Amino acid sequence: MIITAINPARKQLSSVYIDGEYAMKLDTQVLEEKCIGVGTQLDDNELHELIKLSDYKRAKEKALWLLSGRDYSSGQLAQKLYKEAGSETVSEVIGRMEELGLVNDESYARRLAHDLLYIKRMSVRGAMYKLIEKGIDKETAQSVLDEFEIDPVEQLTELIGRKYADKLEDEKDRRRTVAALQRLGYSWPDIKAALMEFEE
Repeated sequence: MIITAINPARKQLSSVYIDGEYAMKLDTQVLEEKCIGVGTQLDDNELHELIKLSDYKRAKEKALWLLSGRDYSSGQLAQKLYKEAGSETVSEVIGRMEELGLVNDESYARRLAHDLLYIKRMSVRGAMYKLIEKGIDKETAQSVLDEFEIDPVEQLTELIGRKYADKLEDEKDRRRTVAALQRLGYSWPDIKAALMEFEE
């Protein structure tokens, strides 16, 4: 295989033509670093390695850009990176981000759990669903949530007083309040006990 043309493309990519036909887009910097130009001859292994290096660089740069804006779990980050590279490369990039201390599922889960439990006043069960939804594995989520001592009735009483105190008089509003609390993961017995405590 002979590279017959390399044309600039968008986002620091180059369109690479092999044997007179368009083949793929590769990272421009990787091509320069590997001294790949028109006339370069490649075998299948060399081309595969070039693609892998390009994918890794693109995925790593995207990961760094995403993480500069906010925290991500490894699962969330992987979903974002699959557009740039295959699963093997994505795993390598996430491993590198973990080595650099930029991705830490346990720390991420702990911060998120704290916000869900103490700011949103979500139930432990609701927080578990949300952590898993955010890409945290069940074992890590459970381990982190076990660190918090949460009384569901106390949580509910605080939440009702802060957000639903004026929505308990009318029966229709009361049913909506109960439904909203159930969506946060609270059980009916806990909701009932909290309503009684609040009204007392």
